[in-house]
Amino acid sequence: MRIKRVLSLLVLGLMGLLVWLPLGMIVFGSFFGKQEILESFGGVLASGGGMAVWHILPQYPTLQPYVSLLFDSPGFFVMFWNSMKQVVPSIIGQLLIALPAAWSFARFRFRGKRFLFYLYIILMIMPFQVTMVSSYLVLDYLSLLDSHLAIILPNVFATFPVFILVKFFEAIPMALVEAARIDGAGEGTIFFKIGLPNAAAGIVSVITLEFIEYWNALEQPLTFLKTKALWPLSLYLPEISVSELSVSFVASVIMLTPACLIFLFGQQYLEEGIVASGIKQ
Repeated sequence: MRIKRVLSLLVLGLMGLLVWLPLGMIVFGSFFGKQEILESFGGVLASGGGMAVWHILPQYPTLQPYVSLLFDSPGFFVMFWNSMKQVVPSIIGQLLIALPAAWSFARFRFRGKRFLFYLYIILMIMPFQVTMVSSYLVLDYLSLLDSHLAIILPNVFATFPVFILVKFFEAIPMALVEAARIDGAGEGTIFFKIGLPNAAAGIVSVITLEFIEYWNALEQPLTFLKTKALWPLSLYLPEISVSELSVSFVASVIMLTPACLIFLFGQQYLEEGIVASGIKQ
């Protein structure tokens, strides 16, 4: 049994190392200078006929790539704040709509409830490519294309948060809700005093998942935004030239940081949300 446990730990450790390897390469690569980048990747990037050589640790570590990005690239900060302007309002708007909708599905009986909820599920599993044309036409009709609202508005009405939150609201004991009604609490009081506190894990898991999704979004900005001054940070990396590969590593590190922090903060709640929703993958 002990040998089996040791082998299991070794296999899991190796798999964990493989998962963390790309992240380590990005972090260490952000300290490579231009000359070391050319020595490591010149055979692939310059001539296209050689091989790349990767040193685990930089031989000549430098902060010059960070200086170039943070002090000499104002476009980076513009795109960073564009991402914040698009992601944060999207999540706030989602919660304002999804929380009452999920509470209604979980706690009220009304005609067509099951059909409407199935419609939510169908819309949830549809990829962006399916609804891209219709969304484009609606945004064009509303004269919202090429603006932050072109990204925010479709995200606000996403159905995935409703699906997650319904499971948490349904898990609230009915006896607790009935006791509150007997004490004279109205539906609004029950929602704010009982529903929201008991669904805190679901709310945090929704924030975590949706932040990561919208922070890394590519297709929506490319489809709905024509002006580069409105592009989010996720579209900044493709704009970096090959000669500034180390700056690309730095941009990747900075872009990963908010998503990693959000994920680490909401990891426990995210696991609870996945269990509650029944999602296996």
